[in-house]
Amino acid sequence: MNENLFASFAAPTMMGLPIVILIVLFPSILFPSPDRLINNRLASIQQWLIQLTSKQMLSIHNHKGQAWALMLMSLILFIGSTNLLGLLPHSFTPTTQLSMNLGMAIPLWAGTVITGFRYKTKTSLAHFLPQGTPLPLIPMLVIIETISLFIQPMALAVRLTANITAGHLLIHLIGGATLALMDISTTTAFITFIILILLTILEFAVALIQAYVFTLLVSLYLHDNT
Repeated sequence: MNENLFASFAAPTMMGLPIVILIVLFPSILFPSPDRLINNRLASIQQWLIQLTSKQMLSIHNHKGQAWALMLMSLILFIGSTNLLGLLPHSFTPTTQLSMNLGMAIPLWAGTVITGFRYKTKTSLAHFLPQGTPLPLIPMLVIIETISLFIQPMALAVRLTANITAGHLLIHLIGGATLALMDISTTTAFITFIILILLTILEFAVALIQAYVFTLLVSLYLHDNT
């Protein structure tokens, strides 16, 4: 069977219409607003995790940086829930699309840079030229620092895309190998199936870690500019 490995990464359609927007909006259903005086256990666990993450991530920020708390928490919840839902069979993972990850990374990065130039203009400009730089190296260092600044959103998006895509491809390949080996060697197929289970558990961890890393890097960019 000649199956395209990247077929699962194609944007899904229904009756010829793309349904990516519905898939992107679906994780918001998993985090309902509490409307009770006493929350149930699931809502309590969600609130505890959000408070723990926000406390750890926002402890380095001043008041201007802490104004981004809602944005950062929404970002990590969206990416984490989207990555986890993408591990379900026959599901689509929006974070495997580089265009979508760039759509998240570029505005957030631009917001941190604009904030830096607005509130810390001299410090932001000083990053382009380290103190004590020899005079002949000034033009080259300014160009290098400018390139490194504009590479930051690309690095954010490519890191998330590559890690999620690689994990899905490994699961697909090992799952296909397990099915193929069932008719050849049951013992080998069983060992491969165990590896598939372990890899799936690892991918659950990677899905959450990548959401945390993406949000943490945005938080660090914000800290450097506030």
